[in-house]
Amino acid sequence: MLANRSNSSNVLRVMGLPVHWRPDYAGWLVDHYRQGHGAQVVTLNAEMAMQADRNPNLRNIILEADLVVPDGAGVVLYFRSKGQRIERSPGIELAASVLRRLSPKESVFFYGGTPGVADRAGAYWQQQLAGLNLVGTQHGYLSPEAEPAFLKHLAALQPSVILVGMGVPRQEFWIQQHRHLCPHSIWIGVGGSLDIWAGVKSRAPEWMCNNSLEWLYRLYKEPWRWRRMLALPHFAWRSFTYPSRR
Repeated sequence: MLANRSNSSNVLRVMGLPVHWRPDYAGWLVDHYRQGHGAQVVTLNAEMAMQADRNPNLRNIILEADLVVPDGAGVVLYFRSKGQRIERSPGIELAASVLRRLSPKESVFFYGGTPGVADRAGAYWQQQLAGLNLVGTQHGYLSPEAEPAFLKHLAALQPSVILVGMGVPRQEFWIQQHRHLCPHSIWIGVGGSLDIWAGVKSRAPEWMCNNSLEWLYRLYKEPWRWRRMLALPHFAWRSFTYPSRR
């Protein structure tokens, strides 16, 4: 519902897609939850924006999301070129900040990744935060026969926060389809964050993250991503030529 979303005065637009600008996303989310509201969080980058330009269903999910944060450097650079001095908010850092702010009475569930990844990511965070109330983990390769029992279990748990790592746009579609099971939960699509927390993959060095070069590190580690990286120049052209009222 619109009343539960980020204040419309803080909404910027790129290619017709919203980006909610707030100085403290995690604080807003936790307060939002404690007021009895759920939320679907979308972490927008250039690749997702280009996918949404071609996929009306993904576009609608972003338009209807309760919170859309500027995850990608391309999105941030676009707004800065327009005089909006916003900062990048990587999904992995947003999710971590939310976990750190939860009270022992508030809970989290990790879903996604290959078998064992969510378990290891959960163990990592339990080591980092002694009071973290991790109520469950589940890999993202459930059979169709096993999924109903899992969904019933998730609905029974009603976690405060559900982190879904399935990649874009699969995780966004999955959250939209199932968030009614836990309507008061914070649902965040975290992409490959579970792999990083589980130690399966590594994140770019801090200096690269701070200089908006994380995409280059990903390309170095996973050269097969080069086709996906073409979304960056395409986004730059599309965003600046996009009809302002579309």
